[in-house]
Amino acid sequence: MADIQRFASLIADEKERYSLVEACLLIAEDAYPRLDVNHYLAEIERMAARLRGRLPVGDPEEKVIALNQFLFDELGFSGNADDYYDPRNSYLNEVLERRVGIPISLSILYMEVGRKVGLPLEGVSFPGHFLVRLALRSSTLVLDPFSGGEPLSERDLRKLLKRVIAGSGRAGLRSAEDVAAELPLDQFLEPAGHRQVLARVLRNLKNIYREKDEPQRQLEVINRMLVVAPDAFDELRDRGLVYQKLEAFRAALKDLNDYLEHEPDAIDADEIRAKVVELTSLCARLN
Repeated sequence: MADIQRFASLIADEKERYSLVEACLLIAEDAYPRLDVNHYLAEIERMAARLRGRLPVGDPEEKVIALNQFLFDELGFSGNADDYYDPRNSYLNEVLERRVGIPISLSILYMEVGRKVGLPLEGVSFPGHFLVRLALRSSTLVLDPFSGGEPLSERDLRKLLKRVIAGSGRAGLRSAEDVAAELPLDQFLEPAGHRQVLARVLRNLKNIYREKDEPQRQLEVINRMLVVAPDAFDELRDRGLVYQKLEAFRAALKDLNDYLEHEPDAIDADEIRAKVVELTSLCARLN
């Protein structure tokens, strides 16, 4: 079992001066207990050193072109559209080994290599599709590492929004295109902090393992999530439900009671109270 304390200690820095890729590799220790984190950190450093030696002296856009050519053309990294929900796409060690990933994992690698060669790239937690941004003197360049680092126009971004709105069914009586056309893009293009990025990685994994019905893996992910976002009481509820599935009834009872204590008026409070009654009776019989 992975040592979650190392992860907790690393991300405790409120100013987020720690390595995001290291934090992601520590998340991967749950699925790969013998993972050599330092090996992959060194590999990324070697990649940056190779790129640094050939980087053009010029404006940031030229450096982005060089970064894209290096990662996607030369090294062959690409978005895994064929098997998007393979959990390996979310584990950075697997992304480095297999050269495929999803938007957020490829963006994390892209940002790390870019920053090491002097590009102050930032993550963007865009709805449905993680992106990267680069602040220029008079504008902001928005890049999509899932599609080879291509720059996205306002039209491209609104198409992404339209897809998310249509998939969520939140457009109501209006078309998703009309809703997407009216939303202010700036609110979706704010830079994401390390904890936001880590939480999104973990949510992806949690959803994948829920769909695959792998409660033990779900539990490991939720434990990490509660380190990243200790006030995410929905995660406390979900961990309680996973504990119940794993027949860890006392742990389930504690988490669900704690959830109700923090969220007594939650929309699902009555349903969770019924589970608490059931678990209380069950635990009494176990004594």
